[in-house]
Amino acid sequence: MDRPFALGKTEILQGICSAPAKTGRAGEEIALQIQAAVLDGKIKPGERLPSERELQALFKTGRGVIREALQVLKHKGLIEIHKGAKGGAHVKNIEVISISESFALFLKQNNTDPMHLIEFRESMDYIITDLAIAKGHGEQKQLLVDKADQLAAAVENQATTMEMLAELDRELNLLFARMAGNPIFEWIMQAVQIGFSSMDNALYEDAEYRRYAVENWQHTAREIAAHDPIKAKSYISFHYMILRKKVEQLRRPQSSENG
Repeated sequence: MDRPFALGKTEILQGICSAPAKTGRAGEEIALQIQAAVLDGKIKPGERLPSERELQALFKTGRGVIREALQVLKHKGLIEIHKGAKGGAHVKNIEVISISESFALFLKQNNTDPMHLIEFRESMDYIITDLAIAKGHGEQKQLLVDKADQLAAAVENQATTMEMLAELDRELNLLFARMAGNPIFEWIMQAVQIGFSSMDNALYEDAEYRRYAVENWQHTAREIAAHDPIKAKSYISFHYMILRKKVEQLRRPQSSENG
């Protein structure tokens, strides 16, 4: 349910504003002040901002400047603007999935080289491995082993689709990242899975690479459960070696056509 923000409480409204808006880039300045109030927790997710009229009085500026500030905040994903009797600007509850999707779109839009992403993922996996061994619970480590075995069984089942294999692989990657005990790794892994899972999927579409990928997941999971970072990282290194080979293989036809 949407909650009105501080209706009729002038002192709380004034707490948003550190200074009256100046001319020039007033819209951006006001947006930054409201953003600071949101990030400081003075305005909670789900709460409605003061009305445009109240904001005009608060910041001592015109309606156009206030609307510009609200559009800046909307573009940043901090607020959403509703219409109707219960309308107005409401603070959004920013979800991990939306951030991950935006990051994935950013990587795609900037034509990120798959090899750069592979290099980043390999480096991140090494760090996660150390953290997962040190901080992961015994139940999580066993679950990682069980999930890897589940993936292996699914590969042998003729009824398993590529979509099902991709989902199992995604679950394994997210569980692996979660074991680090640091949510930022999980968020980044989720973005990578949304934006570039097609690279991993390419391994499962090829019978030879599929066998390597699945066996490698099983070995990696078991070495993490056995608290052996050196062996676990060696299997991770092997995974990315075959992934690089597969990406290079997929690039060759394009290179030939361009030539």
